[in-house]
Amino acid sequence: MLNLTAEYQAWSDELPALFRHVFTTSEGEAEGLAVSSLSSDLLNSTPKDDLVVVLALDDRLLCGCILFSRLHYDQDPRQVFLMSPVAVRTDRQKTGIGQKLISFGLGHLRKQGVDFVVTYGDPAYYGKSGFQPITETDAQPPMTLSMPHGWLGQSLRKSNMPIKGPSRCASAFNKPELW
Repeated sequence: MLNLTAEYQAWSDELPALFRHVFTTSEGEAEGLAVSSLSSDLLNSTPKDDLVVVLALDDRLLCGCILFSRLHYDQDPRQVFLMSPVAVRTDRQKTGIGQKLISFGLGHLRKQGVDFVVTYGDPAYYGKSGFQPITETDAQPPMTLSMPHGWLGQSLRKSNMPIKGPSRCASAFNKPELW
């Protein structure tokens, strides 16, 4: 039975290893190490009010995880979060866990009063959960994007774009090579 939860503290130590395994398998060892390091840095350095972690658990098996971190837009009062990274165990991929996890995470953020969620990834995959391509003028990313077609957003409150001004991300994302 799949359990989706935002209670992650008991699993904190296992999350970087999940990201490392998933991204090493799909993208290679360097990417696995980079995403594992990113997840560890996000978990350890991001203020608790600026981080939401959602998990998919099957009994005592960690099946998936998404980290959401706040993007600060000082010229806009709306709350915006970045959905990244996202991982589902390789032996549980293509079973719907990722989409369920995203849906659960977005619902959790909606209940918290979040207005927008952005992500940076595959438009075909994230489009299945309501993300639409956005431009850098719709919501300015914190760094220059190497693949602008992967900049995606979703309104959780029926708010209109654009989001005003430059953005600031969690310190873990302050690395141009991640963008």
